[in-house]
Amino acid sequence: MADRKTTFALFFGNRGFFPASLIAEAREELPRMLKEWGHDVLMLEQNITRYGAVETPREGEIYANFLQENRGKFDGVILCLPNFGDETGAVAALKEANVPILVQAYPDELDKMAPELRRDAFCGKISIMDVFCQYGLKFTALKPHVVSPSSERFKTNVDYFDRVCRVVNGMRDMVVGAIGARTTAFKTVRIDEIALQRHRITMETLDLSDVFARMKAVNSGNEAYKAKAAVLKEYAPWEGVPEQAFDNIVRLGVVLDAIIEEYRMDAIALRCWVEMQEQLGISPCVLLGELNNRGLPAACEVDVGNAIAMHALHLASGEPATCLDWNNNYGEEDDKCILFHCGPVPRDLMSDRGRITDHAILANAVGKGHSYGCHIGRIAPVDFTFGSMLTDSGRLRFYLGQGRFTDDKIPAEFFGCAGVAEIEKLQDVLLHVGHNGYRHHVSLTPGLVQAPVREALERYLGFEVTLPQGG
Repeated sequence: MADRKTTFALFFGNRGFFPASLIAEAREELPRMLKEWGHDVLMLEQNITRYGAVETPREGEIYANFLQENRGKFDGVILCLPNFGDETGAVAALKEANVPILVQAYPDELDKMAPELRRDAFCGKISIMDVFCQYGLKFTALKPHVVSPSSERFKTNVDYFDRVCRVVNGMRDMVVGAIGARTTAFKTVRIDEIALQRHRITMETLDLSDVFARMKAVNSGNEAYKAKAAVLKEYAPWEGVPEQAFDNIVRLGVVLDAIIEEYRMDAIALRCWVEMQEQLGISPCVLLGELNNRGLPAACEVDVGNAIAMHALHLASGEPATCLDWNNNYGEEDDKCILFHCGPVPRDLMSDRGRITDHAILANAVGKGHSYGCHIGRIAPVDFTFGSMLTDSGRLRFYLGQGRFTDDKIPAEFFGCAGVAEIEKLQDVLLHVGHNGYRHHVSLTPGLVQAPVREALERYLGFEVTLPQGG
């Protein structure tokens, strides 16, 4: 899955008694490095203000108008301080930016401390941060306090900030689909739709009867059906799956794609049992995994909260996300457990292509041969970030943590797609999950991206975030 890079608007702060050459150097160096790292940039023309920087409130207004004219073309601002910079001009310029702001300051060099050469951006950055706090402007500041744009440490900072921007802008005004009513037995996935809306997350709901009617209307000879069948044939092995079950899975896939497009959904949560098994003879696991694999987070059991958490994690990592059960202990190892689900794990997280089977557990309720579509396999070893979300008295509450899938073996007869997860302080994590009313599901994505996800959710979006592992 492609790692989508953020486009940045560049702001250059100035204070008049510092040399103009410092601004000119920064205007050349910073965009050059960002473009080298795959980012597009927007810059105020050099002749629009003094040196193309911002010092006065009037210049700040000019820059604010520049941002307004380019609204929608950038998802973050990098506030660059080649010298001390002016706080009032920066506030005027960025108070309505409405995107994350990274404050970067140039370091002084010990052999260039004469008045005509020195920068004092070290001090200026503190002043900018101080005044931003006074005005309530949200911003990101990272270590080290001062850093050259051409350094590897700044490249690391930009990577972090890129992920923050993707989460913030991807979560604002997101649309999550609840397809089917919550299964009665699963009160564990109840969600407050009004709380979501007040946090700019729209939940669209559809009934399974509408989905089933749309499936019947799908023409098996049309291009959408043929394309979906080809994708699924390539996605996983289908040996032993009845033709009728495959046909119904293809039809459901066509309908889900159409619904997602129609409502512009960013994530979905699907009612996956038992009507599909009883009336259609299928389980939708492989379809959810395929959606996850192409970057559309899809949770089962109508777990809207984890669909939202998956979306945040996917935005940060640029990799597929999935939703699993906190399912089994792993012997007597306190920091290991088995994370599992029936088969919605994206193929890119699996150790091989797996295989499509009947649902060995639901077969006890609906009978054998009535629930084909589970994608059976094992999760490949990888570092991951995990989390979950719930609504509570109008609030959105998340927890986040990090761990890794190991290459420890799981018995061959273990059903579903599973992996052994090693998580530091796992017993504390599980107590935190239980004591705070979180779900039996947990969302995760490859990569260690807890820090930018936390900053995006907490600092910029105003959600509550806890770290049960500490930090």
